[in-house]
Amino acid sequence: MQVDGNQNSKIIVAAGSITMKDKPQLPVVNIPQAELDVVRRAWVELDVRDQRVPTAEKAVARLTGDGPRLAVVTGPPGYGKRTAGIKALWEVAQGQSLKLQEIVPDWEKPGSPDVAELPDEPGTGYLLDVAAEISDWQNRGAFAQQLVSYAEELRLSGSFLVVIADEHGWPEAVAGAVAGVVVRATARPSARRVARMHLEYVHHQPGRLHWLTGVPSGTGLAGKAAQQLTDGSRPADAADLAAKLAAAEDSPKGLERALSAFQEWRTDVRDVFSATENNPDDRALLISAVFLNGKDALTVQDGARELLGESPKADVRTILTGPDLTSRLTAMGAEVTGRTVSLDHKPGYARAVLLHLWQQRADIHAHLLKWLDTITSPKGAGSDLAAISDLLVELAVAENDIRVVQKVHAWIDNGADSPEHRALIARFLTVAAESDTLGAGVRGLLLDSAQETSKAVATVVALVCRGEFAEHYPRQALVRLRHILDRPEPDEAVRTAQEALRDIAARDGQLPRVWNTVIKWATEKKHLAGHRAFLSLLDPSVDPYVLQVMLAAAELKQDVREALVAGWNAALADTRVEVECRQLLAAWAEVRKTADVPTELMTEIINQVVLDHLVATPVSALIFGEPGVADGEAVIELRKDLRLPPALSSLVSAHEHASAGS
Repeated sequence: MQVDGNQNSKIIVAAGSITMKDKPQLPVVNIPQAELDVVRRAWVELDVRDQRVPTAEKAVARLTGDGPRLAVVTGPPGYGKRTAGIKALWEVAQGQSLKLQEIVPDWEKPGSPDVAELPDEPGTGYLLDVAAEISDWQNRGAFAQQLVSYAEELRLSGSFLVVIADEHGWPEAVAGAVAGVVVRATARPSARRVARMHLEYVHHQPGRLHWLTGVPSGTGLAGKAAQQLTDGSRPADAADLAAKLAAAEDSPKGLERALSAFQEWRTDVRDVFSATENNPDDRALLISAVFLNGKDALTVQDGARELLGESPKADVRTILTGPDLTSRLTAMGAEVTGRTVSLDHKPGYARAVLLHLWQQRADIHAHLLKWLDTITSPKGAGSDLAAISDLLVELAVAENDIRVVQKVHAWIDNGADSPEHRALIARFLTVAAESDTLGAGVRGLLLDSAQETSKAVATVVALVCRGEFAEHYPRQALVRLRHILDRPEPDEAVRTAQEALRDIAARDGQLPRVWNTVIKWATEKKHLAGHRAFLSLLDPSVDPYVLQVMLAAAELKQDVREALVAGWNAALADTRVEVECRQLLAAWAEVRKTADVPTELMTEIINQVVLDHLVATPVSALIFGEPGVADGEAVIELRKDLRLPPALSSLVSAHEHASAGS
């Protein structure tokens, strides 16, 4: 097919994906190339005692044996389970042209996963990492048995599945078949070997291996990093050290900074706070520099004063006393270039300062969050909402404590009622919801929050569902939006949820999932949320894209056409959305005048809906008009095109003549 002259238009394709399927499959993403590079180039299979670590090898045996195409890798954190699972898939893929993809666990009910939602494309090696959530599942035994059956069917399509679980979550005692797919990670690869392999073969810095392997001396850099890893270090720690060594400046100072960053600047931060025990001004200056990184020195100083609740010094003697501002900032670990204050030369230093402050000065939590509202307001100094929210996420992940997230969440109602405030917390929750350690708990918190009465809280959840969260967890985003759309009044939270719903529907490949979900809400469940969602999705005055696709699909498929009529019937039967129904009927009348929709089909659908709901207020308004409301040309034309019963047509004509005469 060749299409010309479409520079400023959308191409609407009514593909076979617009159907009425009950169980849309979980989304998948490609396994990151960086992780594939590790298992291809820098694989370590020996532990600290030079014994083989058999995790990946056993997983390959499970996948290629006579049983189901399934390996469940279990074990404690820090044993390289995920990397071993990817290594097993990569080994199996050799010579088979397998696609290697990761399944995003976007279950319709996160606590009750359903095997029917798993993808089953042929020729695919799937990775499903549920280590952070499996212990909270309610139906682990039934799911495990169903998963084994699912994996037996994968053999027919030439596909494979590796599941990453925690140490105790997989229910081995349920059945022998469930226990037979388990691969236990009982030993971890040597962290020192991992660091060397990553440095040489992943980061391509063989010239720096002596930092890890050389004999330490008073001068030179040999062996300076050798003591950073122990026999108990995790492979992830080793990979982190290698990355920092590879990125360091090749100098004593560069290596020192890399090692301090790996140690999370604990010594440096402790020294700074020890040196300022009686100097809250300098501590406030450091905190201000953390959140106002990249701003000028005077702005950072003003931020520190706001945190302390103090005005600028008025006494000249006081102003002229003490060290200069640049000297104070430098002593706190900042770098001042010209007038700009930066902590970028110490990657991770800002996080370390915040973590120390949060742990050691718990009474400051509420004051700190209140101050962040001040600097992120339109008149405030901190315009980089993304950087600030990312810092808060790093704090939550480092603490590995859902209570940090809950404290920031409570800030929604206790902070400034502004778009900036809501955007900051929404970004924080978005990133936290996708973290490895806290993600499952945060996603559960979002579900509870979507059902709260607080308008501000519901609005923030809708903002989360409008962002990156919906890319990776579209099904969970839709469930949370449904709760918000069920709110009694069409407030700001509902409007934001409607915008989020339209945004998800407009993304590549998401419209079928959104349509199937919304039509089920509207016609089977009779939710107010479903009626609002149906009317919002099909509103061409906002964006005609969804309506164009659905009408194009309805021309090809009777079930889609029937679903459109059923959705209209359900909405018109709900008096709570009368205003929205009237508005959408008028909008459809307007869009009929364009050449971008199948006019005849659209008219037929409206005609059928009108005949089914002659006494409904929105239909009455369409046919006869409303007192004091002048109907537009498009509505009048639609009336003429409707095939109404003869008696009703006569009434309409008489009404129009009377209206024209008056």
